[in-house]
Amino acid sequence: MAVVGFDGATKRHGITVNSFTSVSLEPPLVLVSIARSTRAHDELAGRPFTVNVLGAEQVALALHFAGKPGLASDEEPLWVEGPTAPRLTRPLAYFECTPWAAYDGGDHTLYLGEVLDFGYRSGDALAFQGGRFTALREDQLGVDDLL
Repeated sequence: MAVVGFDGATKRHGITVNSFTSVSLEPPLVLVSIARSTRAHDELAGRPFTVNVLGAEQVALALHFAGKPGLASDEEPLWVEGPTAPRLTRPLAYFECTPWAAYDGGDHTLYLGEVLDFGYRSGDALAFQGGRFTALREDQLGVDDLL
C-alpha cells in the first residue's frame, strides 16, 4: 500500500493507492494509477508528488487517505517538506517525483513521475489482499535488489 502525497492549489492531499510500479531505470520513472472518482484526481495533474510506501503498522494512514475513519479525531498525518514534494513522516519508503506524463487508463489516470529522491527504512510492508490488510515481512521484500 502507498499514499501519493502532493500540494494542490489550496491544500495538501494524500491518496491511498494499492499499487504502483517501476517503469524505467534510465530515467528512473514510477507509475501510479489514480481513480478519476478520487476527489484530488484533477489536482494531481502536472504537480510534483511523492509515493509513500506504508509500513505494516500504518493501517490507520491507509484508511485515512482512502477517506475512511482510521486516525483518531485528534490525530493529523505528519508531513515532511521534501525538496520536490511533501512526504509522510516515517514511510517504509518514499519516492519524490516530478511529473513526466499522464495517460488515459479508462476510469483511472496513469501518472508517471521521474524519481528525483528516495529513501527507505527497515520494517515490514503493508499490503491489501483478499479484502483485508496484511503484512509483507521485510525478508520477503527484496529491498537489496532495488538498490
